[in-house]
Amino acid sequence: MTPVTTMKVLFAAAEVFPLVKTGGLADVMAALPAALKQAGVDARLIVPGYPAVLAGVQNLRTITEIDAIFGAARITLRLGVIKDTQVPCYVVDAPFLYRRAGNPYHSHNGHDWPDNLQRFALLGWVAAHLATGELDSDWSAHILHANDWHAALACAYLACHPGHGVGT
Repeated sequence: MTPVTTMKVLFAAAEVFPLVKTGGLADVMAALPAALKQAGVDARLIVPGYPAVLAGVQNLRTITEIDAIFGAARITLRLGVIKDTQVPCYVVDAPFLYRRAGNPYHSHNGHDWPDNLQRFALLGWVAAHLATGELDSDWSAHILHANDWHAALACAYLACHPGHGVGT
């Protein structure tokens, strides 16, 4: 008899309720991984290290340090849990790109952050490499679920450099 393998899914998104919310995406990212986790799926999130995320994800520990890329000199991939659901959550801690006031996409004056391309390219890049098992030696994904334009580049990175059977 073939052993049953637990399905592993990585959800990449720019927001998750209750930590960062500008619309319905945050609600879905709070509910869907939690529901899958209850059904026995190893569902995890990866989100940018905004101040509210760093303050709200519990028991953060460092998984790996990443060399300078996309304009950020210091990048740390951390892992913790979302308080209410206990869903594991990876946080891309890149202070130069994510630790700023305003909402995730706009500054206090309502204008797009001029470096949004780099900010979300980094999220996609880290998500793709995490899903293939390159960044966390203890975990890789069967499925990478990239949500909205913020995480879409993860699919392009996987298409150019396919990993260990990860699908999008």
